[in-house]
Amino acid sequence: MNTFTNVTDFLLAGKDPSRIALQFLRQDVSYGELRRAIDETAKSILQLGGKKGEPVILIGDNSFFWVATYLGILRAGLVCVPLSTSVSTRDLKYVLDNTQARTVFAQRAFVRREQANLESIRVITDGDVPGATSIIAFPSTVPDDLAALMFTSGSTGTPRGVMVSHRNIMANTESIIRCLQLTQRDRIMAVLPFYYCFGTSLLHTHLKVGGSVVVDTRFMYPEVVLQRMIDTECTGFAGVPSHFQILLRNSSLALKSFPHLRYVQQAGGNLAPVFIRELREVLPAKQIFIMYGQTEATARLSYLPQEFLESKLGSIGRGMPGVLLRVLNEFGEDVRPGEVGEIVASGDNIAHGYWQDSEESARTFREGALYTGDLATVDEDGFIYVVDRAKDFLKCGGERVSCRQLEEQLLAFEELLEVAVVGVPHDVLGESVKAYVVPRAAANTGLSDRLIQFCKTFMPPQLIPREIILMDCLPKNGAGKVLKAVLRNSNGSGTQ
Repeated sequence: MNTFTNVTDFLLAGKDPSRIALQFLRQDVSYGELRRAIDETAKSILQLGGKKGEPVILIGDNSFFWVATYLGILRAGLVCVPLSTSVSTRDLKYVLDNTQARTVFAQRAFVRREQANLESIRVITDGDVPGATSIIAFPSTVPDDLAALMFTSGSTGTPRGVMVSHRNIMANTESIIRCLQLTQRDRIMAVLPFYYCFGTSLLHTHLKVGGSVVVDTRFMYPEVVLQRMIDTECTGFAGVPSHFQILLRNSSLALKSFPHLRYVQQAGGNLAPVFIRELREVLPAKQIFIMYGQTEATARLSYLPQEFLESKLGSIGRGMPGVLLRVLNEFGEDVRPGEVGEIVASGDNIAHGYWQDSEESARTFREGALYTGDLATVDEDGFIYVVDRAKDFLKCGGERVSCRQLEEQLLAFEELLEVAVVGVPHDVLGESVKAYVVPRAAANTGLSDRLIQFCKTFMPPQLIPREIILMDCLPKNGAGKVLKAVLRNSNGSGTQ
């Protein structure tokens, strides 16, 4: 039974100080070095006047500085607020005002860019982290103390801080470890940013088992990352759908051998069944874990065991250990097989609500359960199939249509790398389909005509895209998730 009350102690207790914890391009960091840096950072924060429960903002790319600061903040009993280095000036100002943070840890390049916003804040950069000059006792924490505020974009575009406790992180970490059967022999390739909950979970799980994390921020050059996986003998790889789509249709993944790779894990959105099949063909001897989660659930909620990849293709599986997942109708009753309802989750991984937003918290977190906003069905065996986000449907000719399902159909056209579907007003249909597509190869002459012909063969007339916009890449956030709001607000013209 877990007796820890602080995430940092939970992750690092009992580790061999000589083992490698983190592998960067130019530096390996042992568990002993990591623990010393964390303790030094924690003491420094307290020496500067940091108070238990106080938010501290952390802005940086994946680095030793980021990891030591994040775990140092938690060790000191304060609340880490991790943000992307690409956070907009407007959103940074909002988070500063919303949290009333007095201290910001940030990379020097970011500080130079946002100097005007940071004038009245104590700023500590990756070049001048102070050292503690006296012995300082760490404040005691309890599992339900806040550990982090994970800011996500709300439906209005205003950032919303998810309140994650020490208990949330510890519970979800243990669940993921059980699902993936992680041990100290595991070494994960981390291309996901640590400020994103999926990326942070890679750090949590591998530190907890005494494994190691190989950090590489160069995924724009996938061949370089694949070779580094081979060179560092990675046993695991994790990514969102766009990572796997690029690896499968725009890299030499199929031509390489990965003798040490044991598994890959996918979460952070829907990976179309056509890509799951391709992944199985390319990595037939490796374990493939399809997972589902939300920031409001700390990281992960469900997984599809390897043995069900074919028979339950397209399913997110069932709840992870310690997580109860139900699909409920509008009356709060479990749906019958084939009926559509909302996914509702409960467990120790469910966050405490939204920071300074009691109204939205009351809508999303009810009686200890998380109402995810994802619509789904279940089959006779209790496996869950997400239909789409409740807000990502089109109304075409009186028929309610899932953008996700349309994207899956379009991705069956093998000349495409990525697809995003949005609705646009239509005088007759109410809404028509607009498809933003990224070709698999640079040569795309006549692609729109071939895609339309494909759609006419496999899709009903009202769902054939009225507009097709060819793009070099889809707009994404730092975690690789497609930004549909940007596409909806764009004015690109396409092929009728």
